[in-house]
Amino acid sequence: MIEVEGLEKRFDEVLAVGGVSLRVDAGEILGLVGINGAGKTTLLRMLAGILGVGAGSIRIAGHPMNPDAVEARRQLAFVPDTPMLFDTLTVNEHLLFIAELYRVADPEPRIEALLAEFELSDKRHSVASALSRGMRQKLAICCAFLHEPAALLLDEPLTGLDPPGRRSMCEAIAARARDGAAVLVSSHQLEIVERVSTRFAILHRGQLRATGTLDEIRATLGEQVDGANLEELFLHATTHDAIADPRADPSEAADA
Repeated sequence: MIEVEGLEKRFDEVLAVGGVSLRVDAGEILGLVGINGAGKTTLLRMLAGILGVGAGSIRIAGHPMNPDAVEARRQLAFVPDTPMLFDTLTVNEHLLFIAELYRVADPEPRIEALLAEFELSDKRHSVASALSRGMRQKLAICCAFLHEPAALLLDEPLTGLDPPGRRSMCEAIAARARDGAAVLVSSHQLEIVERVSTRFAILHRGQLRATGTLDEIRATLGEQVDGANLEELFLHATTHDAIADPRADPSEAADA
């Protein structure tokens, strides 16, 4: 559902993303991890069609992502790390707007189900500016889920949520994968990423250091990481020079 081949992006002389290739199939959840400035957000914004591609290709549900890629955009949803909402619209108005935008037929049952799932039913008439950070995050996720996209791109989807909210969000993400969506989740909360994801990609200085299941990544990195969890694998992959890095250290802006 999400296919990336040889993806590159430069900001002036900084190579923010260099030669990234990955694939997320229907029903999979790929956990994308990396330090600040690794290029995660830049990569996600290219996948969503927000940033232009310097080199390489992207396909979403079989459709190429390019400046005129209406069908590719129709098949995906992107939730940035900071929810992008209209402060003066209510929760219900946001969902009706998204339903109209994506031409969702008979959206009311879906809206009711999402409001119940994310415990927003009693906030349906509240404007976005009156919502807490966690509730804004839930609303952004509801908007993303409403048109049942084939591909989901989630950048720090658990930010602002309390422990019950994080658990519910993980269950909701897993449910969409079970229903056939290809999900790419980027987060610094490695323990939760490890729990919810089926495969992983470790991005460092714009390059993929390792991809696959935990066992596959352990095999890639060598015997010294036998039995290591995701955090230990991540630290090993990003503090050892097992893979050559042809570029200078990126600035924090490369991951903005």
